[in-house]
Amino acid sequence: MPLDWMISTRLSDVNRLLQHRYQGFMEMNNLQVLEDTHIMLEDGNPVFHDRGGLVESYMIKDTLYNIISVHDFPLVPGQHWSVLYPEYKEKLQRRIQRFYDKLAGSSSTLFIRWSASYEETFHLRAILSQLTLSEFRILVLNPVEGQYGITDAGWNLDRVCSLNVPPDMNALATWDELLAGMTISEG
Repeated sequence: MPLDWMISTRLSDVNRLLQHRYQGFMEMNNLQVLEDTHIMLEDGNPVFHDRGGLVESYMIKDTLYNIISVHDFPLVPGQHWSVLYPEYKEKLQRRIQRFYDKLAGSSSTLFIRWSASYEETFHLRAILSQLTLSEFRILVLNPVEGQYGITDAGWNLDRVCSLNVPPDMNALATWDELLAGMTISEG
């Protein structure tokens, strides 16, 4: 999906992106190279260079929506990051189209968000109601320092499950518990 493997610190920015139907998203004139780097991923898997080490990637920020591409622009000595922009933009457009195709063709969709406020989630729910006629649910996971285990945040919003979770988003035990019993089906 278009936002997989990206960083968005505020759901309000994602809401704005969805509301504007990705218009202007990751356009060259909105991009800024950040000082930090990360590792290159291809379909979620780390990319290794021929010497066996991990390929580093630039972190590129879309300043219009405040969303950061983390794994899409490899750091290649002597090559400007923008050389791969046309290929990236084409891949992003395919992902955006697939997102809309899945929304239109799925009987039920689950949206998962790490860290969001009640108000942001309320707004997301309204936006998604306009984007799809099929069923959808939103799972909001709010990290809480010192939290052990998973607890209900008690938001009482229709179509929304809001949970307080331990702060480590990479804790496999938390994800295993959250996703136990869920299945993915095509269509």
